[in-house]
Amino acid sequence: MSFLIRFSIALRLVLLLSFSAFMGTAPVLAQTPAPVMLANTYHPGIDLSAYWVSEKYDGIRAYWDGTRLLTRGGEIIHAPAWFVARWPRVPLDGELWAGRGGFSEAVSTARTQVPDEAAWRRLRFMAFDLPAHGSTFDQRLPALRRTVEAIGSTWVQAVPQERIASHALLRKRLQEIGRGGGEGLMLHRGDSFYKAGRNDDLLKLKLHDDAEARVIGYLPGKGRHQGRLGALLVETEHGLRFRLGTGFTDAQREAPPAIGTWVTYRHRGFNDSGIPRFASFLRVRPDVARPDAGRPDMPPAADEVKSRTGL
Repeated sequence: MSFLIRFSIALRLVLLLSFSAFMGTAPVLAQTPAPVMLANTYHPGIDLSAYWVSEKYDGIRAYWDGTRLLTRGGEIIHAPAWFVARWPRVPLDGELWAGRGGFSEAVSTARTQVPDEAAWRRLRFMAFDLPAHGSTFDQRLPALRRTVEAIGSTWVQAVPQERIASHALLRKRLQEIGRGGGEGLMLHRGDSFYKAGRNDDLLKLKLHDDAEARVIGYLPGKGRHQGRLGALLVETEHGLRFRLGTGFTDAQREAPPAIGTWVTYRHRGFNDSGIPRFASFLRVRPDVARPDAGRPDMPPAADEVKSRTGL
């Protein structure tokens, strides 16, 4: 990648960060990431009778620590005072949701430092757990419902949970959710205690396989993409590196996600080395911590990327 191209991309990143700060949309970080429970991917063979099933809401993960609303990555969400009025002094785990297909609206609303009152009135907080309750999920559910009832706000709702008798019925339920524009299902083990981190007590089942990775570099475009992004070089939480070269709009190729940003990609399973097959960019994950995104790092040159990754 030539110096001018590298400089142009880096300059766009700096201007984007500066514009975000000017417009009041730059993230404000809390001390640490929120201690949230994370889902593994559903796999056949689990004891389905042990799990509660609910819709997977396509919004922004939001963790109420008793005084502040935080993203999964620890960014402070500047909700209006009326939105969190009467919320308890104990943690709540949930999703800021703008309805099916409303992911972008939820993101833009939650990331604005000066709350847009009208936009916030279109959001709901879908509460699905009481992290500090100290009991099993079976026992936390009725306590969660009582907590939501005590808040008494129409925009705060306890996520409906149900039992499903078989894996065939689970797949049928997934298809119903998909036809209605939903993203997928969540399975939560009833006898599990809340613990931060990723584990099989919480599982996700989606119509399309996806995962997350962190942007660590850029590869130059060729042909019609000459002079702009060709592919992102990304790294998973397990340290695997690969390229994302499809799924981008022209605007995203002109102003690609910043170094350090976490992105979601779709894929069709994994090869023997663990690299996802047919990986395609889906979107940026603004609710995940971005430790490097505030630095206007120069993107690595193509030969440097190849030497580090073998790509």
